[in-house]
Amino acid sequence: MRRLNLALGERSYPILIGGGLLSRGDLLLPFLPTSRVALVSNTTVAPLYLEAVVKGLEGVGAGVTPIILPDGEAHKNWESLNLIYDALLASRCDRGTTIVALGGGVIGDLAGFAAATYQRGVPFIQIPATLLSQVDSSVGGKTGINHPRGKNMVGAFWQPKLVLADTDTLQTLPARELSAGMAEVIKYGLIRDLPFLSWLEAAMEGLLARDGELLAHAIERSCANKAEVVAADEYETAKQGGRALLNLGHTFGHAIETGLGYGEWLHGEAVAAGTMMAVELSRRLGWLSGVDVDRVRSLLLRAGLPVKGADLGAARYLELMSHDKKVVAGSMRLVLLRALGDAVTYADAPREDIVAAIESCCRG
Repeated sequence: MRRLNLALGERSYPILIGGGLLSRGDLLLPFLPTSRVALVSNTTVAPLYLEAVVKGLEGVGAGVTPIILPDGEAHKNWESLNLIYDALLASRCDRGTTIVALGGGVIGDLAGFAAATYQRGVPFIQIPATLLSQVDSSVGGKTGINHPRGKNMVGAFWQPKLVLADTDTLQTLPARELSAGMAEVIKYGLIRDLPFLSWLEAAMEGLLARDGELLAHAIERSCANKAEVVAADEYETAKQGGRALLNLGHTFGHAIETGLGYGEWLHGEAVAAGTMMAVELSRRLGWLSGVDVDRVRSLLLRAGLPVKGADLGAARYLELMSHDKKVVAGSMRLVLLRALGDAVTYADAPREDIVAAIESCCRG
């Protein structure tokens, strides 16, 4: 088992990575203030892994209330959030109840937002079951739901007490979901860890073949990168750089998700196409070479990810991007690359270059 720590003072917490962890109730026990647990999962993950987690918790004396939600990004909304509240209230869960998220990024965001707001805040534990959630969304405390006008526009910062990433869950993950998670893994190499990017280029086939040691290393390296960034800028308030750099490709990608309708593209797929737009814009600004762009495109393709964006039209992209959380005083701040492994937030990209980058990445 590999162990990292996200350093946030008295709110610091461990990230545990390894196989066979789902049934280890003893790992969760130190983070339960009482014996009451509300376990939130979905209709896809629960049949596979809920029983193991429940048995592990019951084995250490915890009483578990399962809450099963419909699966998919289309359900990351008020209706699903209210299903959690309804179940918590029906079971008379109090402020000592720990909410545990067992699933991917959608479940983690929903359960985390419920934990942040139920009775003004209850303890929260993440058990991410997809690659994307293990390397990204389970770490850092961002929770929330989608709005028809924008992705993740309603939410709260609410740090978990523990992140428990069982790599065994990746063996049942559909290939499309595994590839989607790779988009976030590749992101860390692009924004701040060039040696990791080179390692990914050498290891990609083994990762897609689900080699356990390779996956554990990729998860650990990704989480270590994110933990450093979050510890330095937890609430994404840095005027330059900081936590915002973790959003490489996301402003473009969120436009795809919102424009097509949540769930049409997986989040990682939209991020991959958005990353190509950011890389192309960086080239147009003179920061990256054509060789750099080809290198990124090749790795994304080898990971099974799209490099062509949805054809929404540049005007629609810009409209949707104007709702992005990184827009400040009407100025769109984009995460771009001055070099591979060196990301910046940049608000001065000419509109015509942004449009050209979008159009270039949406053509056949």
